[in-house]
Amino acid sequence: MKILLDFFPIILFFVAFKLWGIYAATAVAIAATVLQIGYLRYKHGKVEPMQWLSLGVIVLFGGATLLAQSETFIKWKPTVLYWLMGGTLLVGQVLFQKNFIKHLMGAQVQLPESVWRTLNWAWAVFFGAMGALNLWVAYQFDTDTWVNFKLFGGMGLMLVFVIGQALYLGRYIKETDTPKDAQP
Repeated sequence: MKILLDFFPIILFFVAFKLWGIYAATAVAIAATVLQIGYLRYKHGKVEPMQWLSLGVIVLFGGATLLAQSETFIKWKPTVLYWLMGGTLLVGQVLFQKNFIKHLMGAQVQLPESVWRTLNWAWAVFFGAMGALNLWVAYQFDTDTWVNFKLFGGMGLMLVFVIGQALYLGRYIKETDTPKDAQP
């Protein structure tokens, strides 16, 4: 259910684009993100900072797209979001010696400090590359191709990256011993 909620705005953006075009899709994405944040706030009583950031970026760039009637702004939105996320990881690590990946995942996984650092850098580089790739697709291809890439290419690359990360982490995660009395 959580994954569907996370992808709710982009799926609606994609469907609205195919039915009505970029401007209607942009309005739908803004509305869907507002609804998503409202639901999360109602259901859980809080919203993660990254989700607030995403809302701010879609309202700002989506609003500029609608006001200026220029699809350029909405095409920049994923890049800005990727670069903000990657930049946050980078600044946290370099300037503040804070590993935000460890902060997010540390309660679930015990890893050596060097592995946490590698993960943090890998995510920062991944987000930087995704931002650049988004711009390349946005400016080298038509809007229809960019929208298809935004949904399928972006999610596909994220899936490949997460699988690669899981394979990397598999070398460091130790299985916990189960008590001999435990039932399978």
